[in-house]
Formats: sequence, structure tokens, C-alpha cells
Amino acid sequence: MSIELGQKTGPLRGIKVVEIAGIGPGPHACMLLADLGADVIRVERPGGQMLAGGAHNLLNRGRPSVALNLKDAAAVRVVLDLVEDADVLVEGMRPGVAERLGLGPEECHAVNPRLVYGRMTGWGQTGPFATAAGHDMNYIAITGTLFGLGQDPARPHFPSNLVGDFGGGSTYLVMGILAALLEARTSGEGQVVDAAIVDGTASLNAMTSAFVAGGQFKEERAVNLLDGGAPFYDIYATSDGRHMSVGSLEPQFFAELVRLLGVEGACPGQFETERWPEMKRLFADTFAAKTQAEWIEVFEGTDACVAGIVTLTEAQHHPHMAAREVFVERDGIVQPNPAPRFSRTAATLTTAPPRQPGEHTRDALVAWGIDDVEGLLERGVAVQPDEPAE
Repeated sequence: MSIELGQKTGPLRGIKVVEIAGIGPGPHACMLLADLGADVIRVERPGGQMLAGGAHNLLNRGRPSVALNLKDAAAVRVVLDLVEDADVLVEGMRPGVAERLGLGPEECHAVNPRLVYGRMTGWGQTGPFATAAGHDMNYIAITGTLFGLGQDPARPHFPSNLVGDFGGGSTYLVMGILAALLEARTSGEGQVVDAAIVDGTASLNAMTSAFVAGGQFKEERAVNLLDGGAPFYDIYATSDGRHMSVGSLEPQFFAELVRLLGVEGACPGQFETERWPEMKRLFADTFAAKTQAEWIEVFEGTDACVAGIVTLTEAQHHPHMAAREVFVERDGIVQPNPAPRFSRTAATLTTAPPRQPGEHTRDALVAWGIDDVEGLLERGVAVQPDEPAE
């Protein structure tokens, strides 16, 4: 693989990022930065990470993989050499681990004062839980967010790891990095971005906080306007066991829903809340009378705010998704295109995910200007697999 820096498209072209490999939100953040044009170099431990995924791990796309033994002081020196010419470093280790390796903010800013040092954790760098283990559902649990998720009054339901890891985590890390990069252009100084999933998730859930503060929200499930309490904002089963999403909040959209369902004479008024159970039964019975495909033909493209719930595989072929090329096949894998879109500096997909950790060690270190790469490989400081894994 030939590696040249500064050749990508996208608004972050020319920005250089050193990624200390982790799992989940850190790699997702670096995927986003790479998608937007940054030159990212992924530094892995020899042997890689749990859930590595190889060539199918899309979170690792768009950047070369370098294997370094960070228990060796010479490998730490290599990372600091990379940092010296970088704009950003991203790490997702527990608080204190990077410092023990000799790669904490103090060491990195000593060689590059303009560096934006991005830290991705669940609990944050401070607080009584900071050094404890945890995962997505634990983080969103203590923010008050998980309690309200799902339409089951008996128990909450978690949406895999979307809300914490990627909603409150990587998204806020990228936002923080971009803000700090912008500020560094003015001040000439870098800083640490402490991106904690607990912080980001609480911010993500600000609207619910506003509803609670205003007395407009009951802290129960399936009783509020947006959690399935309202019949016109809910999910309904069709005759073939599929489902339709109904989000007809505004009066004009509700009227269109009622018209297209063909229940004008039988449906209660939208905000006759005492009759909502009756309305919900009416909607449920009506949707259950046709297949999902039949209802999609009735509703999609109208102003009723109703859409069929499809699988990820089906979404790839949905007419709207296809027209916008939301998904694209690249290197034999159907995957999401970079987002968002830009009118002048369009982002494009570049390299496929590495098939194994360290696949690009030699070429990437050379491209980044590291001296004596062959010597590093001979001494085991850096590792280059002999044959790419299939």
C-alpha cells in the first residue's frame, strides 16, 4: 500500500491525527475524522484489540494501521515523534494509563504545544467512577437517559450502544476536537478535550431535561408525547408482522394520518387525551388490516409522517436512500458514505479497514517521516505482519 499524506478530499484535508487504538467510540470518532479528510494513523498493540473485526470493521476504515509495542520506551518515542508533527491525538484508555505509558498530555504538549489532545472515556477523567470499568448502558443509566428509553412501562430498553458510545461519546469527541482545533488557530495553543459519555449523553438529552423542568414530562415510560404515550407518535404492527413508525405530531400531519388510514368518522380529536386509549386501539386495528408493503404504498412520500420500519439490509435499497447514495459498496462491503455533505470540499471514502493490526506499519511510518523504520522492525519495537490476513 502506498501512503501519501495530504491527498484526501474533505474539509479536514491536511489535518494530521494520531490515534491510540481502542474500541467503540474512539475508533468511530477517528473514522469520522478520516472520512472528512484528515490523515489519521492508527497505532495498535501487536495482535490488535478485542472486537477487531478485520476487513469488515468499518470503524477502522480510511486510515493505516501501525503496530507498536508501547511497553517499549522506543515505541513511545515513535509516538511522540508522530505527535510532534500532528494536530490531534485521540486516546480512549482509562484515566492515568496514557500518563503511565509516557504519552499523557504533559509529555505530548512538551513536543507539540499546539496539539489537541482528545480523551474518550465513559465516566470522564474525574469523579468517583473515573477509573472503574463500564460500558454504554452503564453510562447512560446514571445520566437518567436509559430510564426513559422504550415503550415498555415495566422496564427500560436500551438501543444497543448508539446513545452512549456514539451519540454521547464519539460525536461529542469530534465536536470538541474540531472546536479546539479552531481555537488553536487563534491562540497557538492546544488543549485537552475530556469527552465523557456521561457528559455527552446528558447534553444529548437536554430536551427531556427541559420538559422535566417545565413540568411537561412524567418520569414514566409510554405516557409522554414522544415516548409512545401519544397514539399519533408510536409504532404499529402490520398484518405480516412488520411495523410502521407514526410521527404525526402537528395537527395538519395528524389530519393526513387520519385521512389516509380512512378513519375520519371514528377517530377522536387529536388532543382528547382521555380518549387516547380508544385512538390507539383504532390505529392498531387499522394498521393490522394490511401488510407493511401496502401501508408503505399509502403513506411514504406524504405529509402524514409515517414510514415503514426496515432492516439495515433493506435500507440499503430504499428508494430515498439509494437516490442520495447514503450507502455505497466499497471493497466488497456495503457501508455508509461519509456524512455530513459539503458543497465545495466533498468527502470521499479512501482506504478499506486493515485486514489485521499493523498491516501498514512500514509504509505508514515512512510516510509520516519516522527515521530508521527497518531498525524499529528488526528490534520488535514496531511489528509488520509478513502476509496480509484474508
